[in-house]
Amino acid sequence: MDLRTTRYETVGSTGVIFLSRPDRRNAWTGRMHTEYRWLLAEAEADPAVRVVVVTGDPEGGAFCVGADAAALDGHIAKGGYDPGTSADIPSPGYGVHPAFDADFAYHFGLSTPVVAAINGAAAGVGLVLACFADLRFAVPGAKLTTAHGKLALPAEYGLSWLLPRLIGLGRANDMLLTSRVVMTDEALGMGLVNGLSDGPDVLSHTLDWIEEFLSPVARSSLAATRRQVYSDLHGDVASSVEDSLALLDEHMRTADYAEGVRALTEKRPPDFA
Repeated sequence: MDLRTTRYETVGSTGVIFLSRPDRRNAWTGRMHTEYRWLLAEAEADPAVRVVVVTGDPEGGAFCVGADAAALDGHIAKGGYDPGTSADIPSPGYGVHPAFDADFAYHFGLSTPVVAAINGAAAGVGLVLACFADLRFAVPGAKLTTAHGKLALPAEYGLSWLLPRLIGLGRANDMLLTSRVVMTDEALGMGLVNGLSDGPDVLSHTLDWIEEFLSPVARSSLAATRRQVYSDLHGDVASSVEDSLALLDEHMRTADYAEGVRALTEKRPPDFA
């Protein structure tokens, strides 16, 4: 695909997707959504990529400030919402669970973890994207907002379902009903972000965290655990227990498990394939 609104590079076994419309502060468009999904599908299919990081092009001075203002104005002329995407948009994560077959919910169907490195303001759909990531790291002092209320819109893309599960109902209602600006320092206390970088380079901070904490984990375990977490959000506890027992039996027959046990007994880091 001809990438016009995103960039992609690999750092070790991590694929980094940059939202890249620096002249528009990395504002979201249908073209960007299409490219983002295409890049996710490419990373998901690449056996060398263990984790995906999404961040904003640093030249844009933001993570993603939400939908492009021109697109917002265009919805008025068209008389309703137009996502700006075609019917053949790539569909990474689809086909795993019916509840995941929708915009942004497709993240839950991926086998590859997605981590957001929030390097500046994240508003509207930009905040949605960050929230659908598995983990979020941010620069201190960046602005986060749901934004929809001040445009006379409802909460976007399932954020009314997701935010209460991330930070609790009271805090979610605070952000959703007021559309106020929350600084990343406050977001850390809410549990909305997992950590703050020491300086402006949140991407390096995120990559270091991934190297320290995710690199020792088998890719098979990452994929299975993600699937359990997001499937269990839509199920009941008994089904979760039964499914986990079936998965234990399956994973205990793998070479990864055998290596993990050997590493434990030999008191060394595991060397997973």
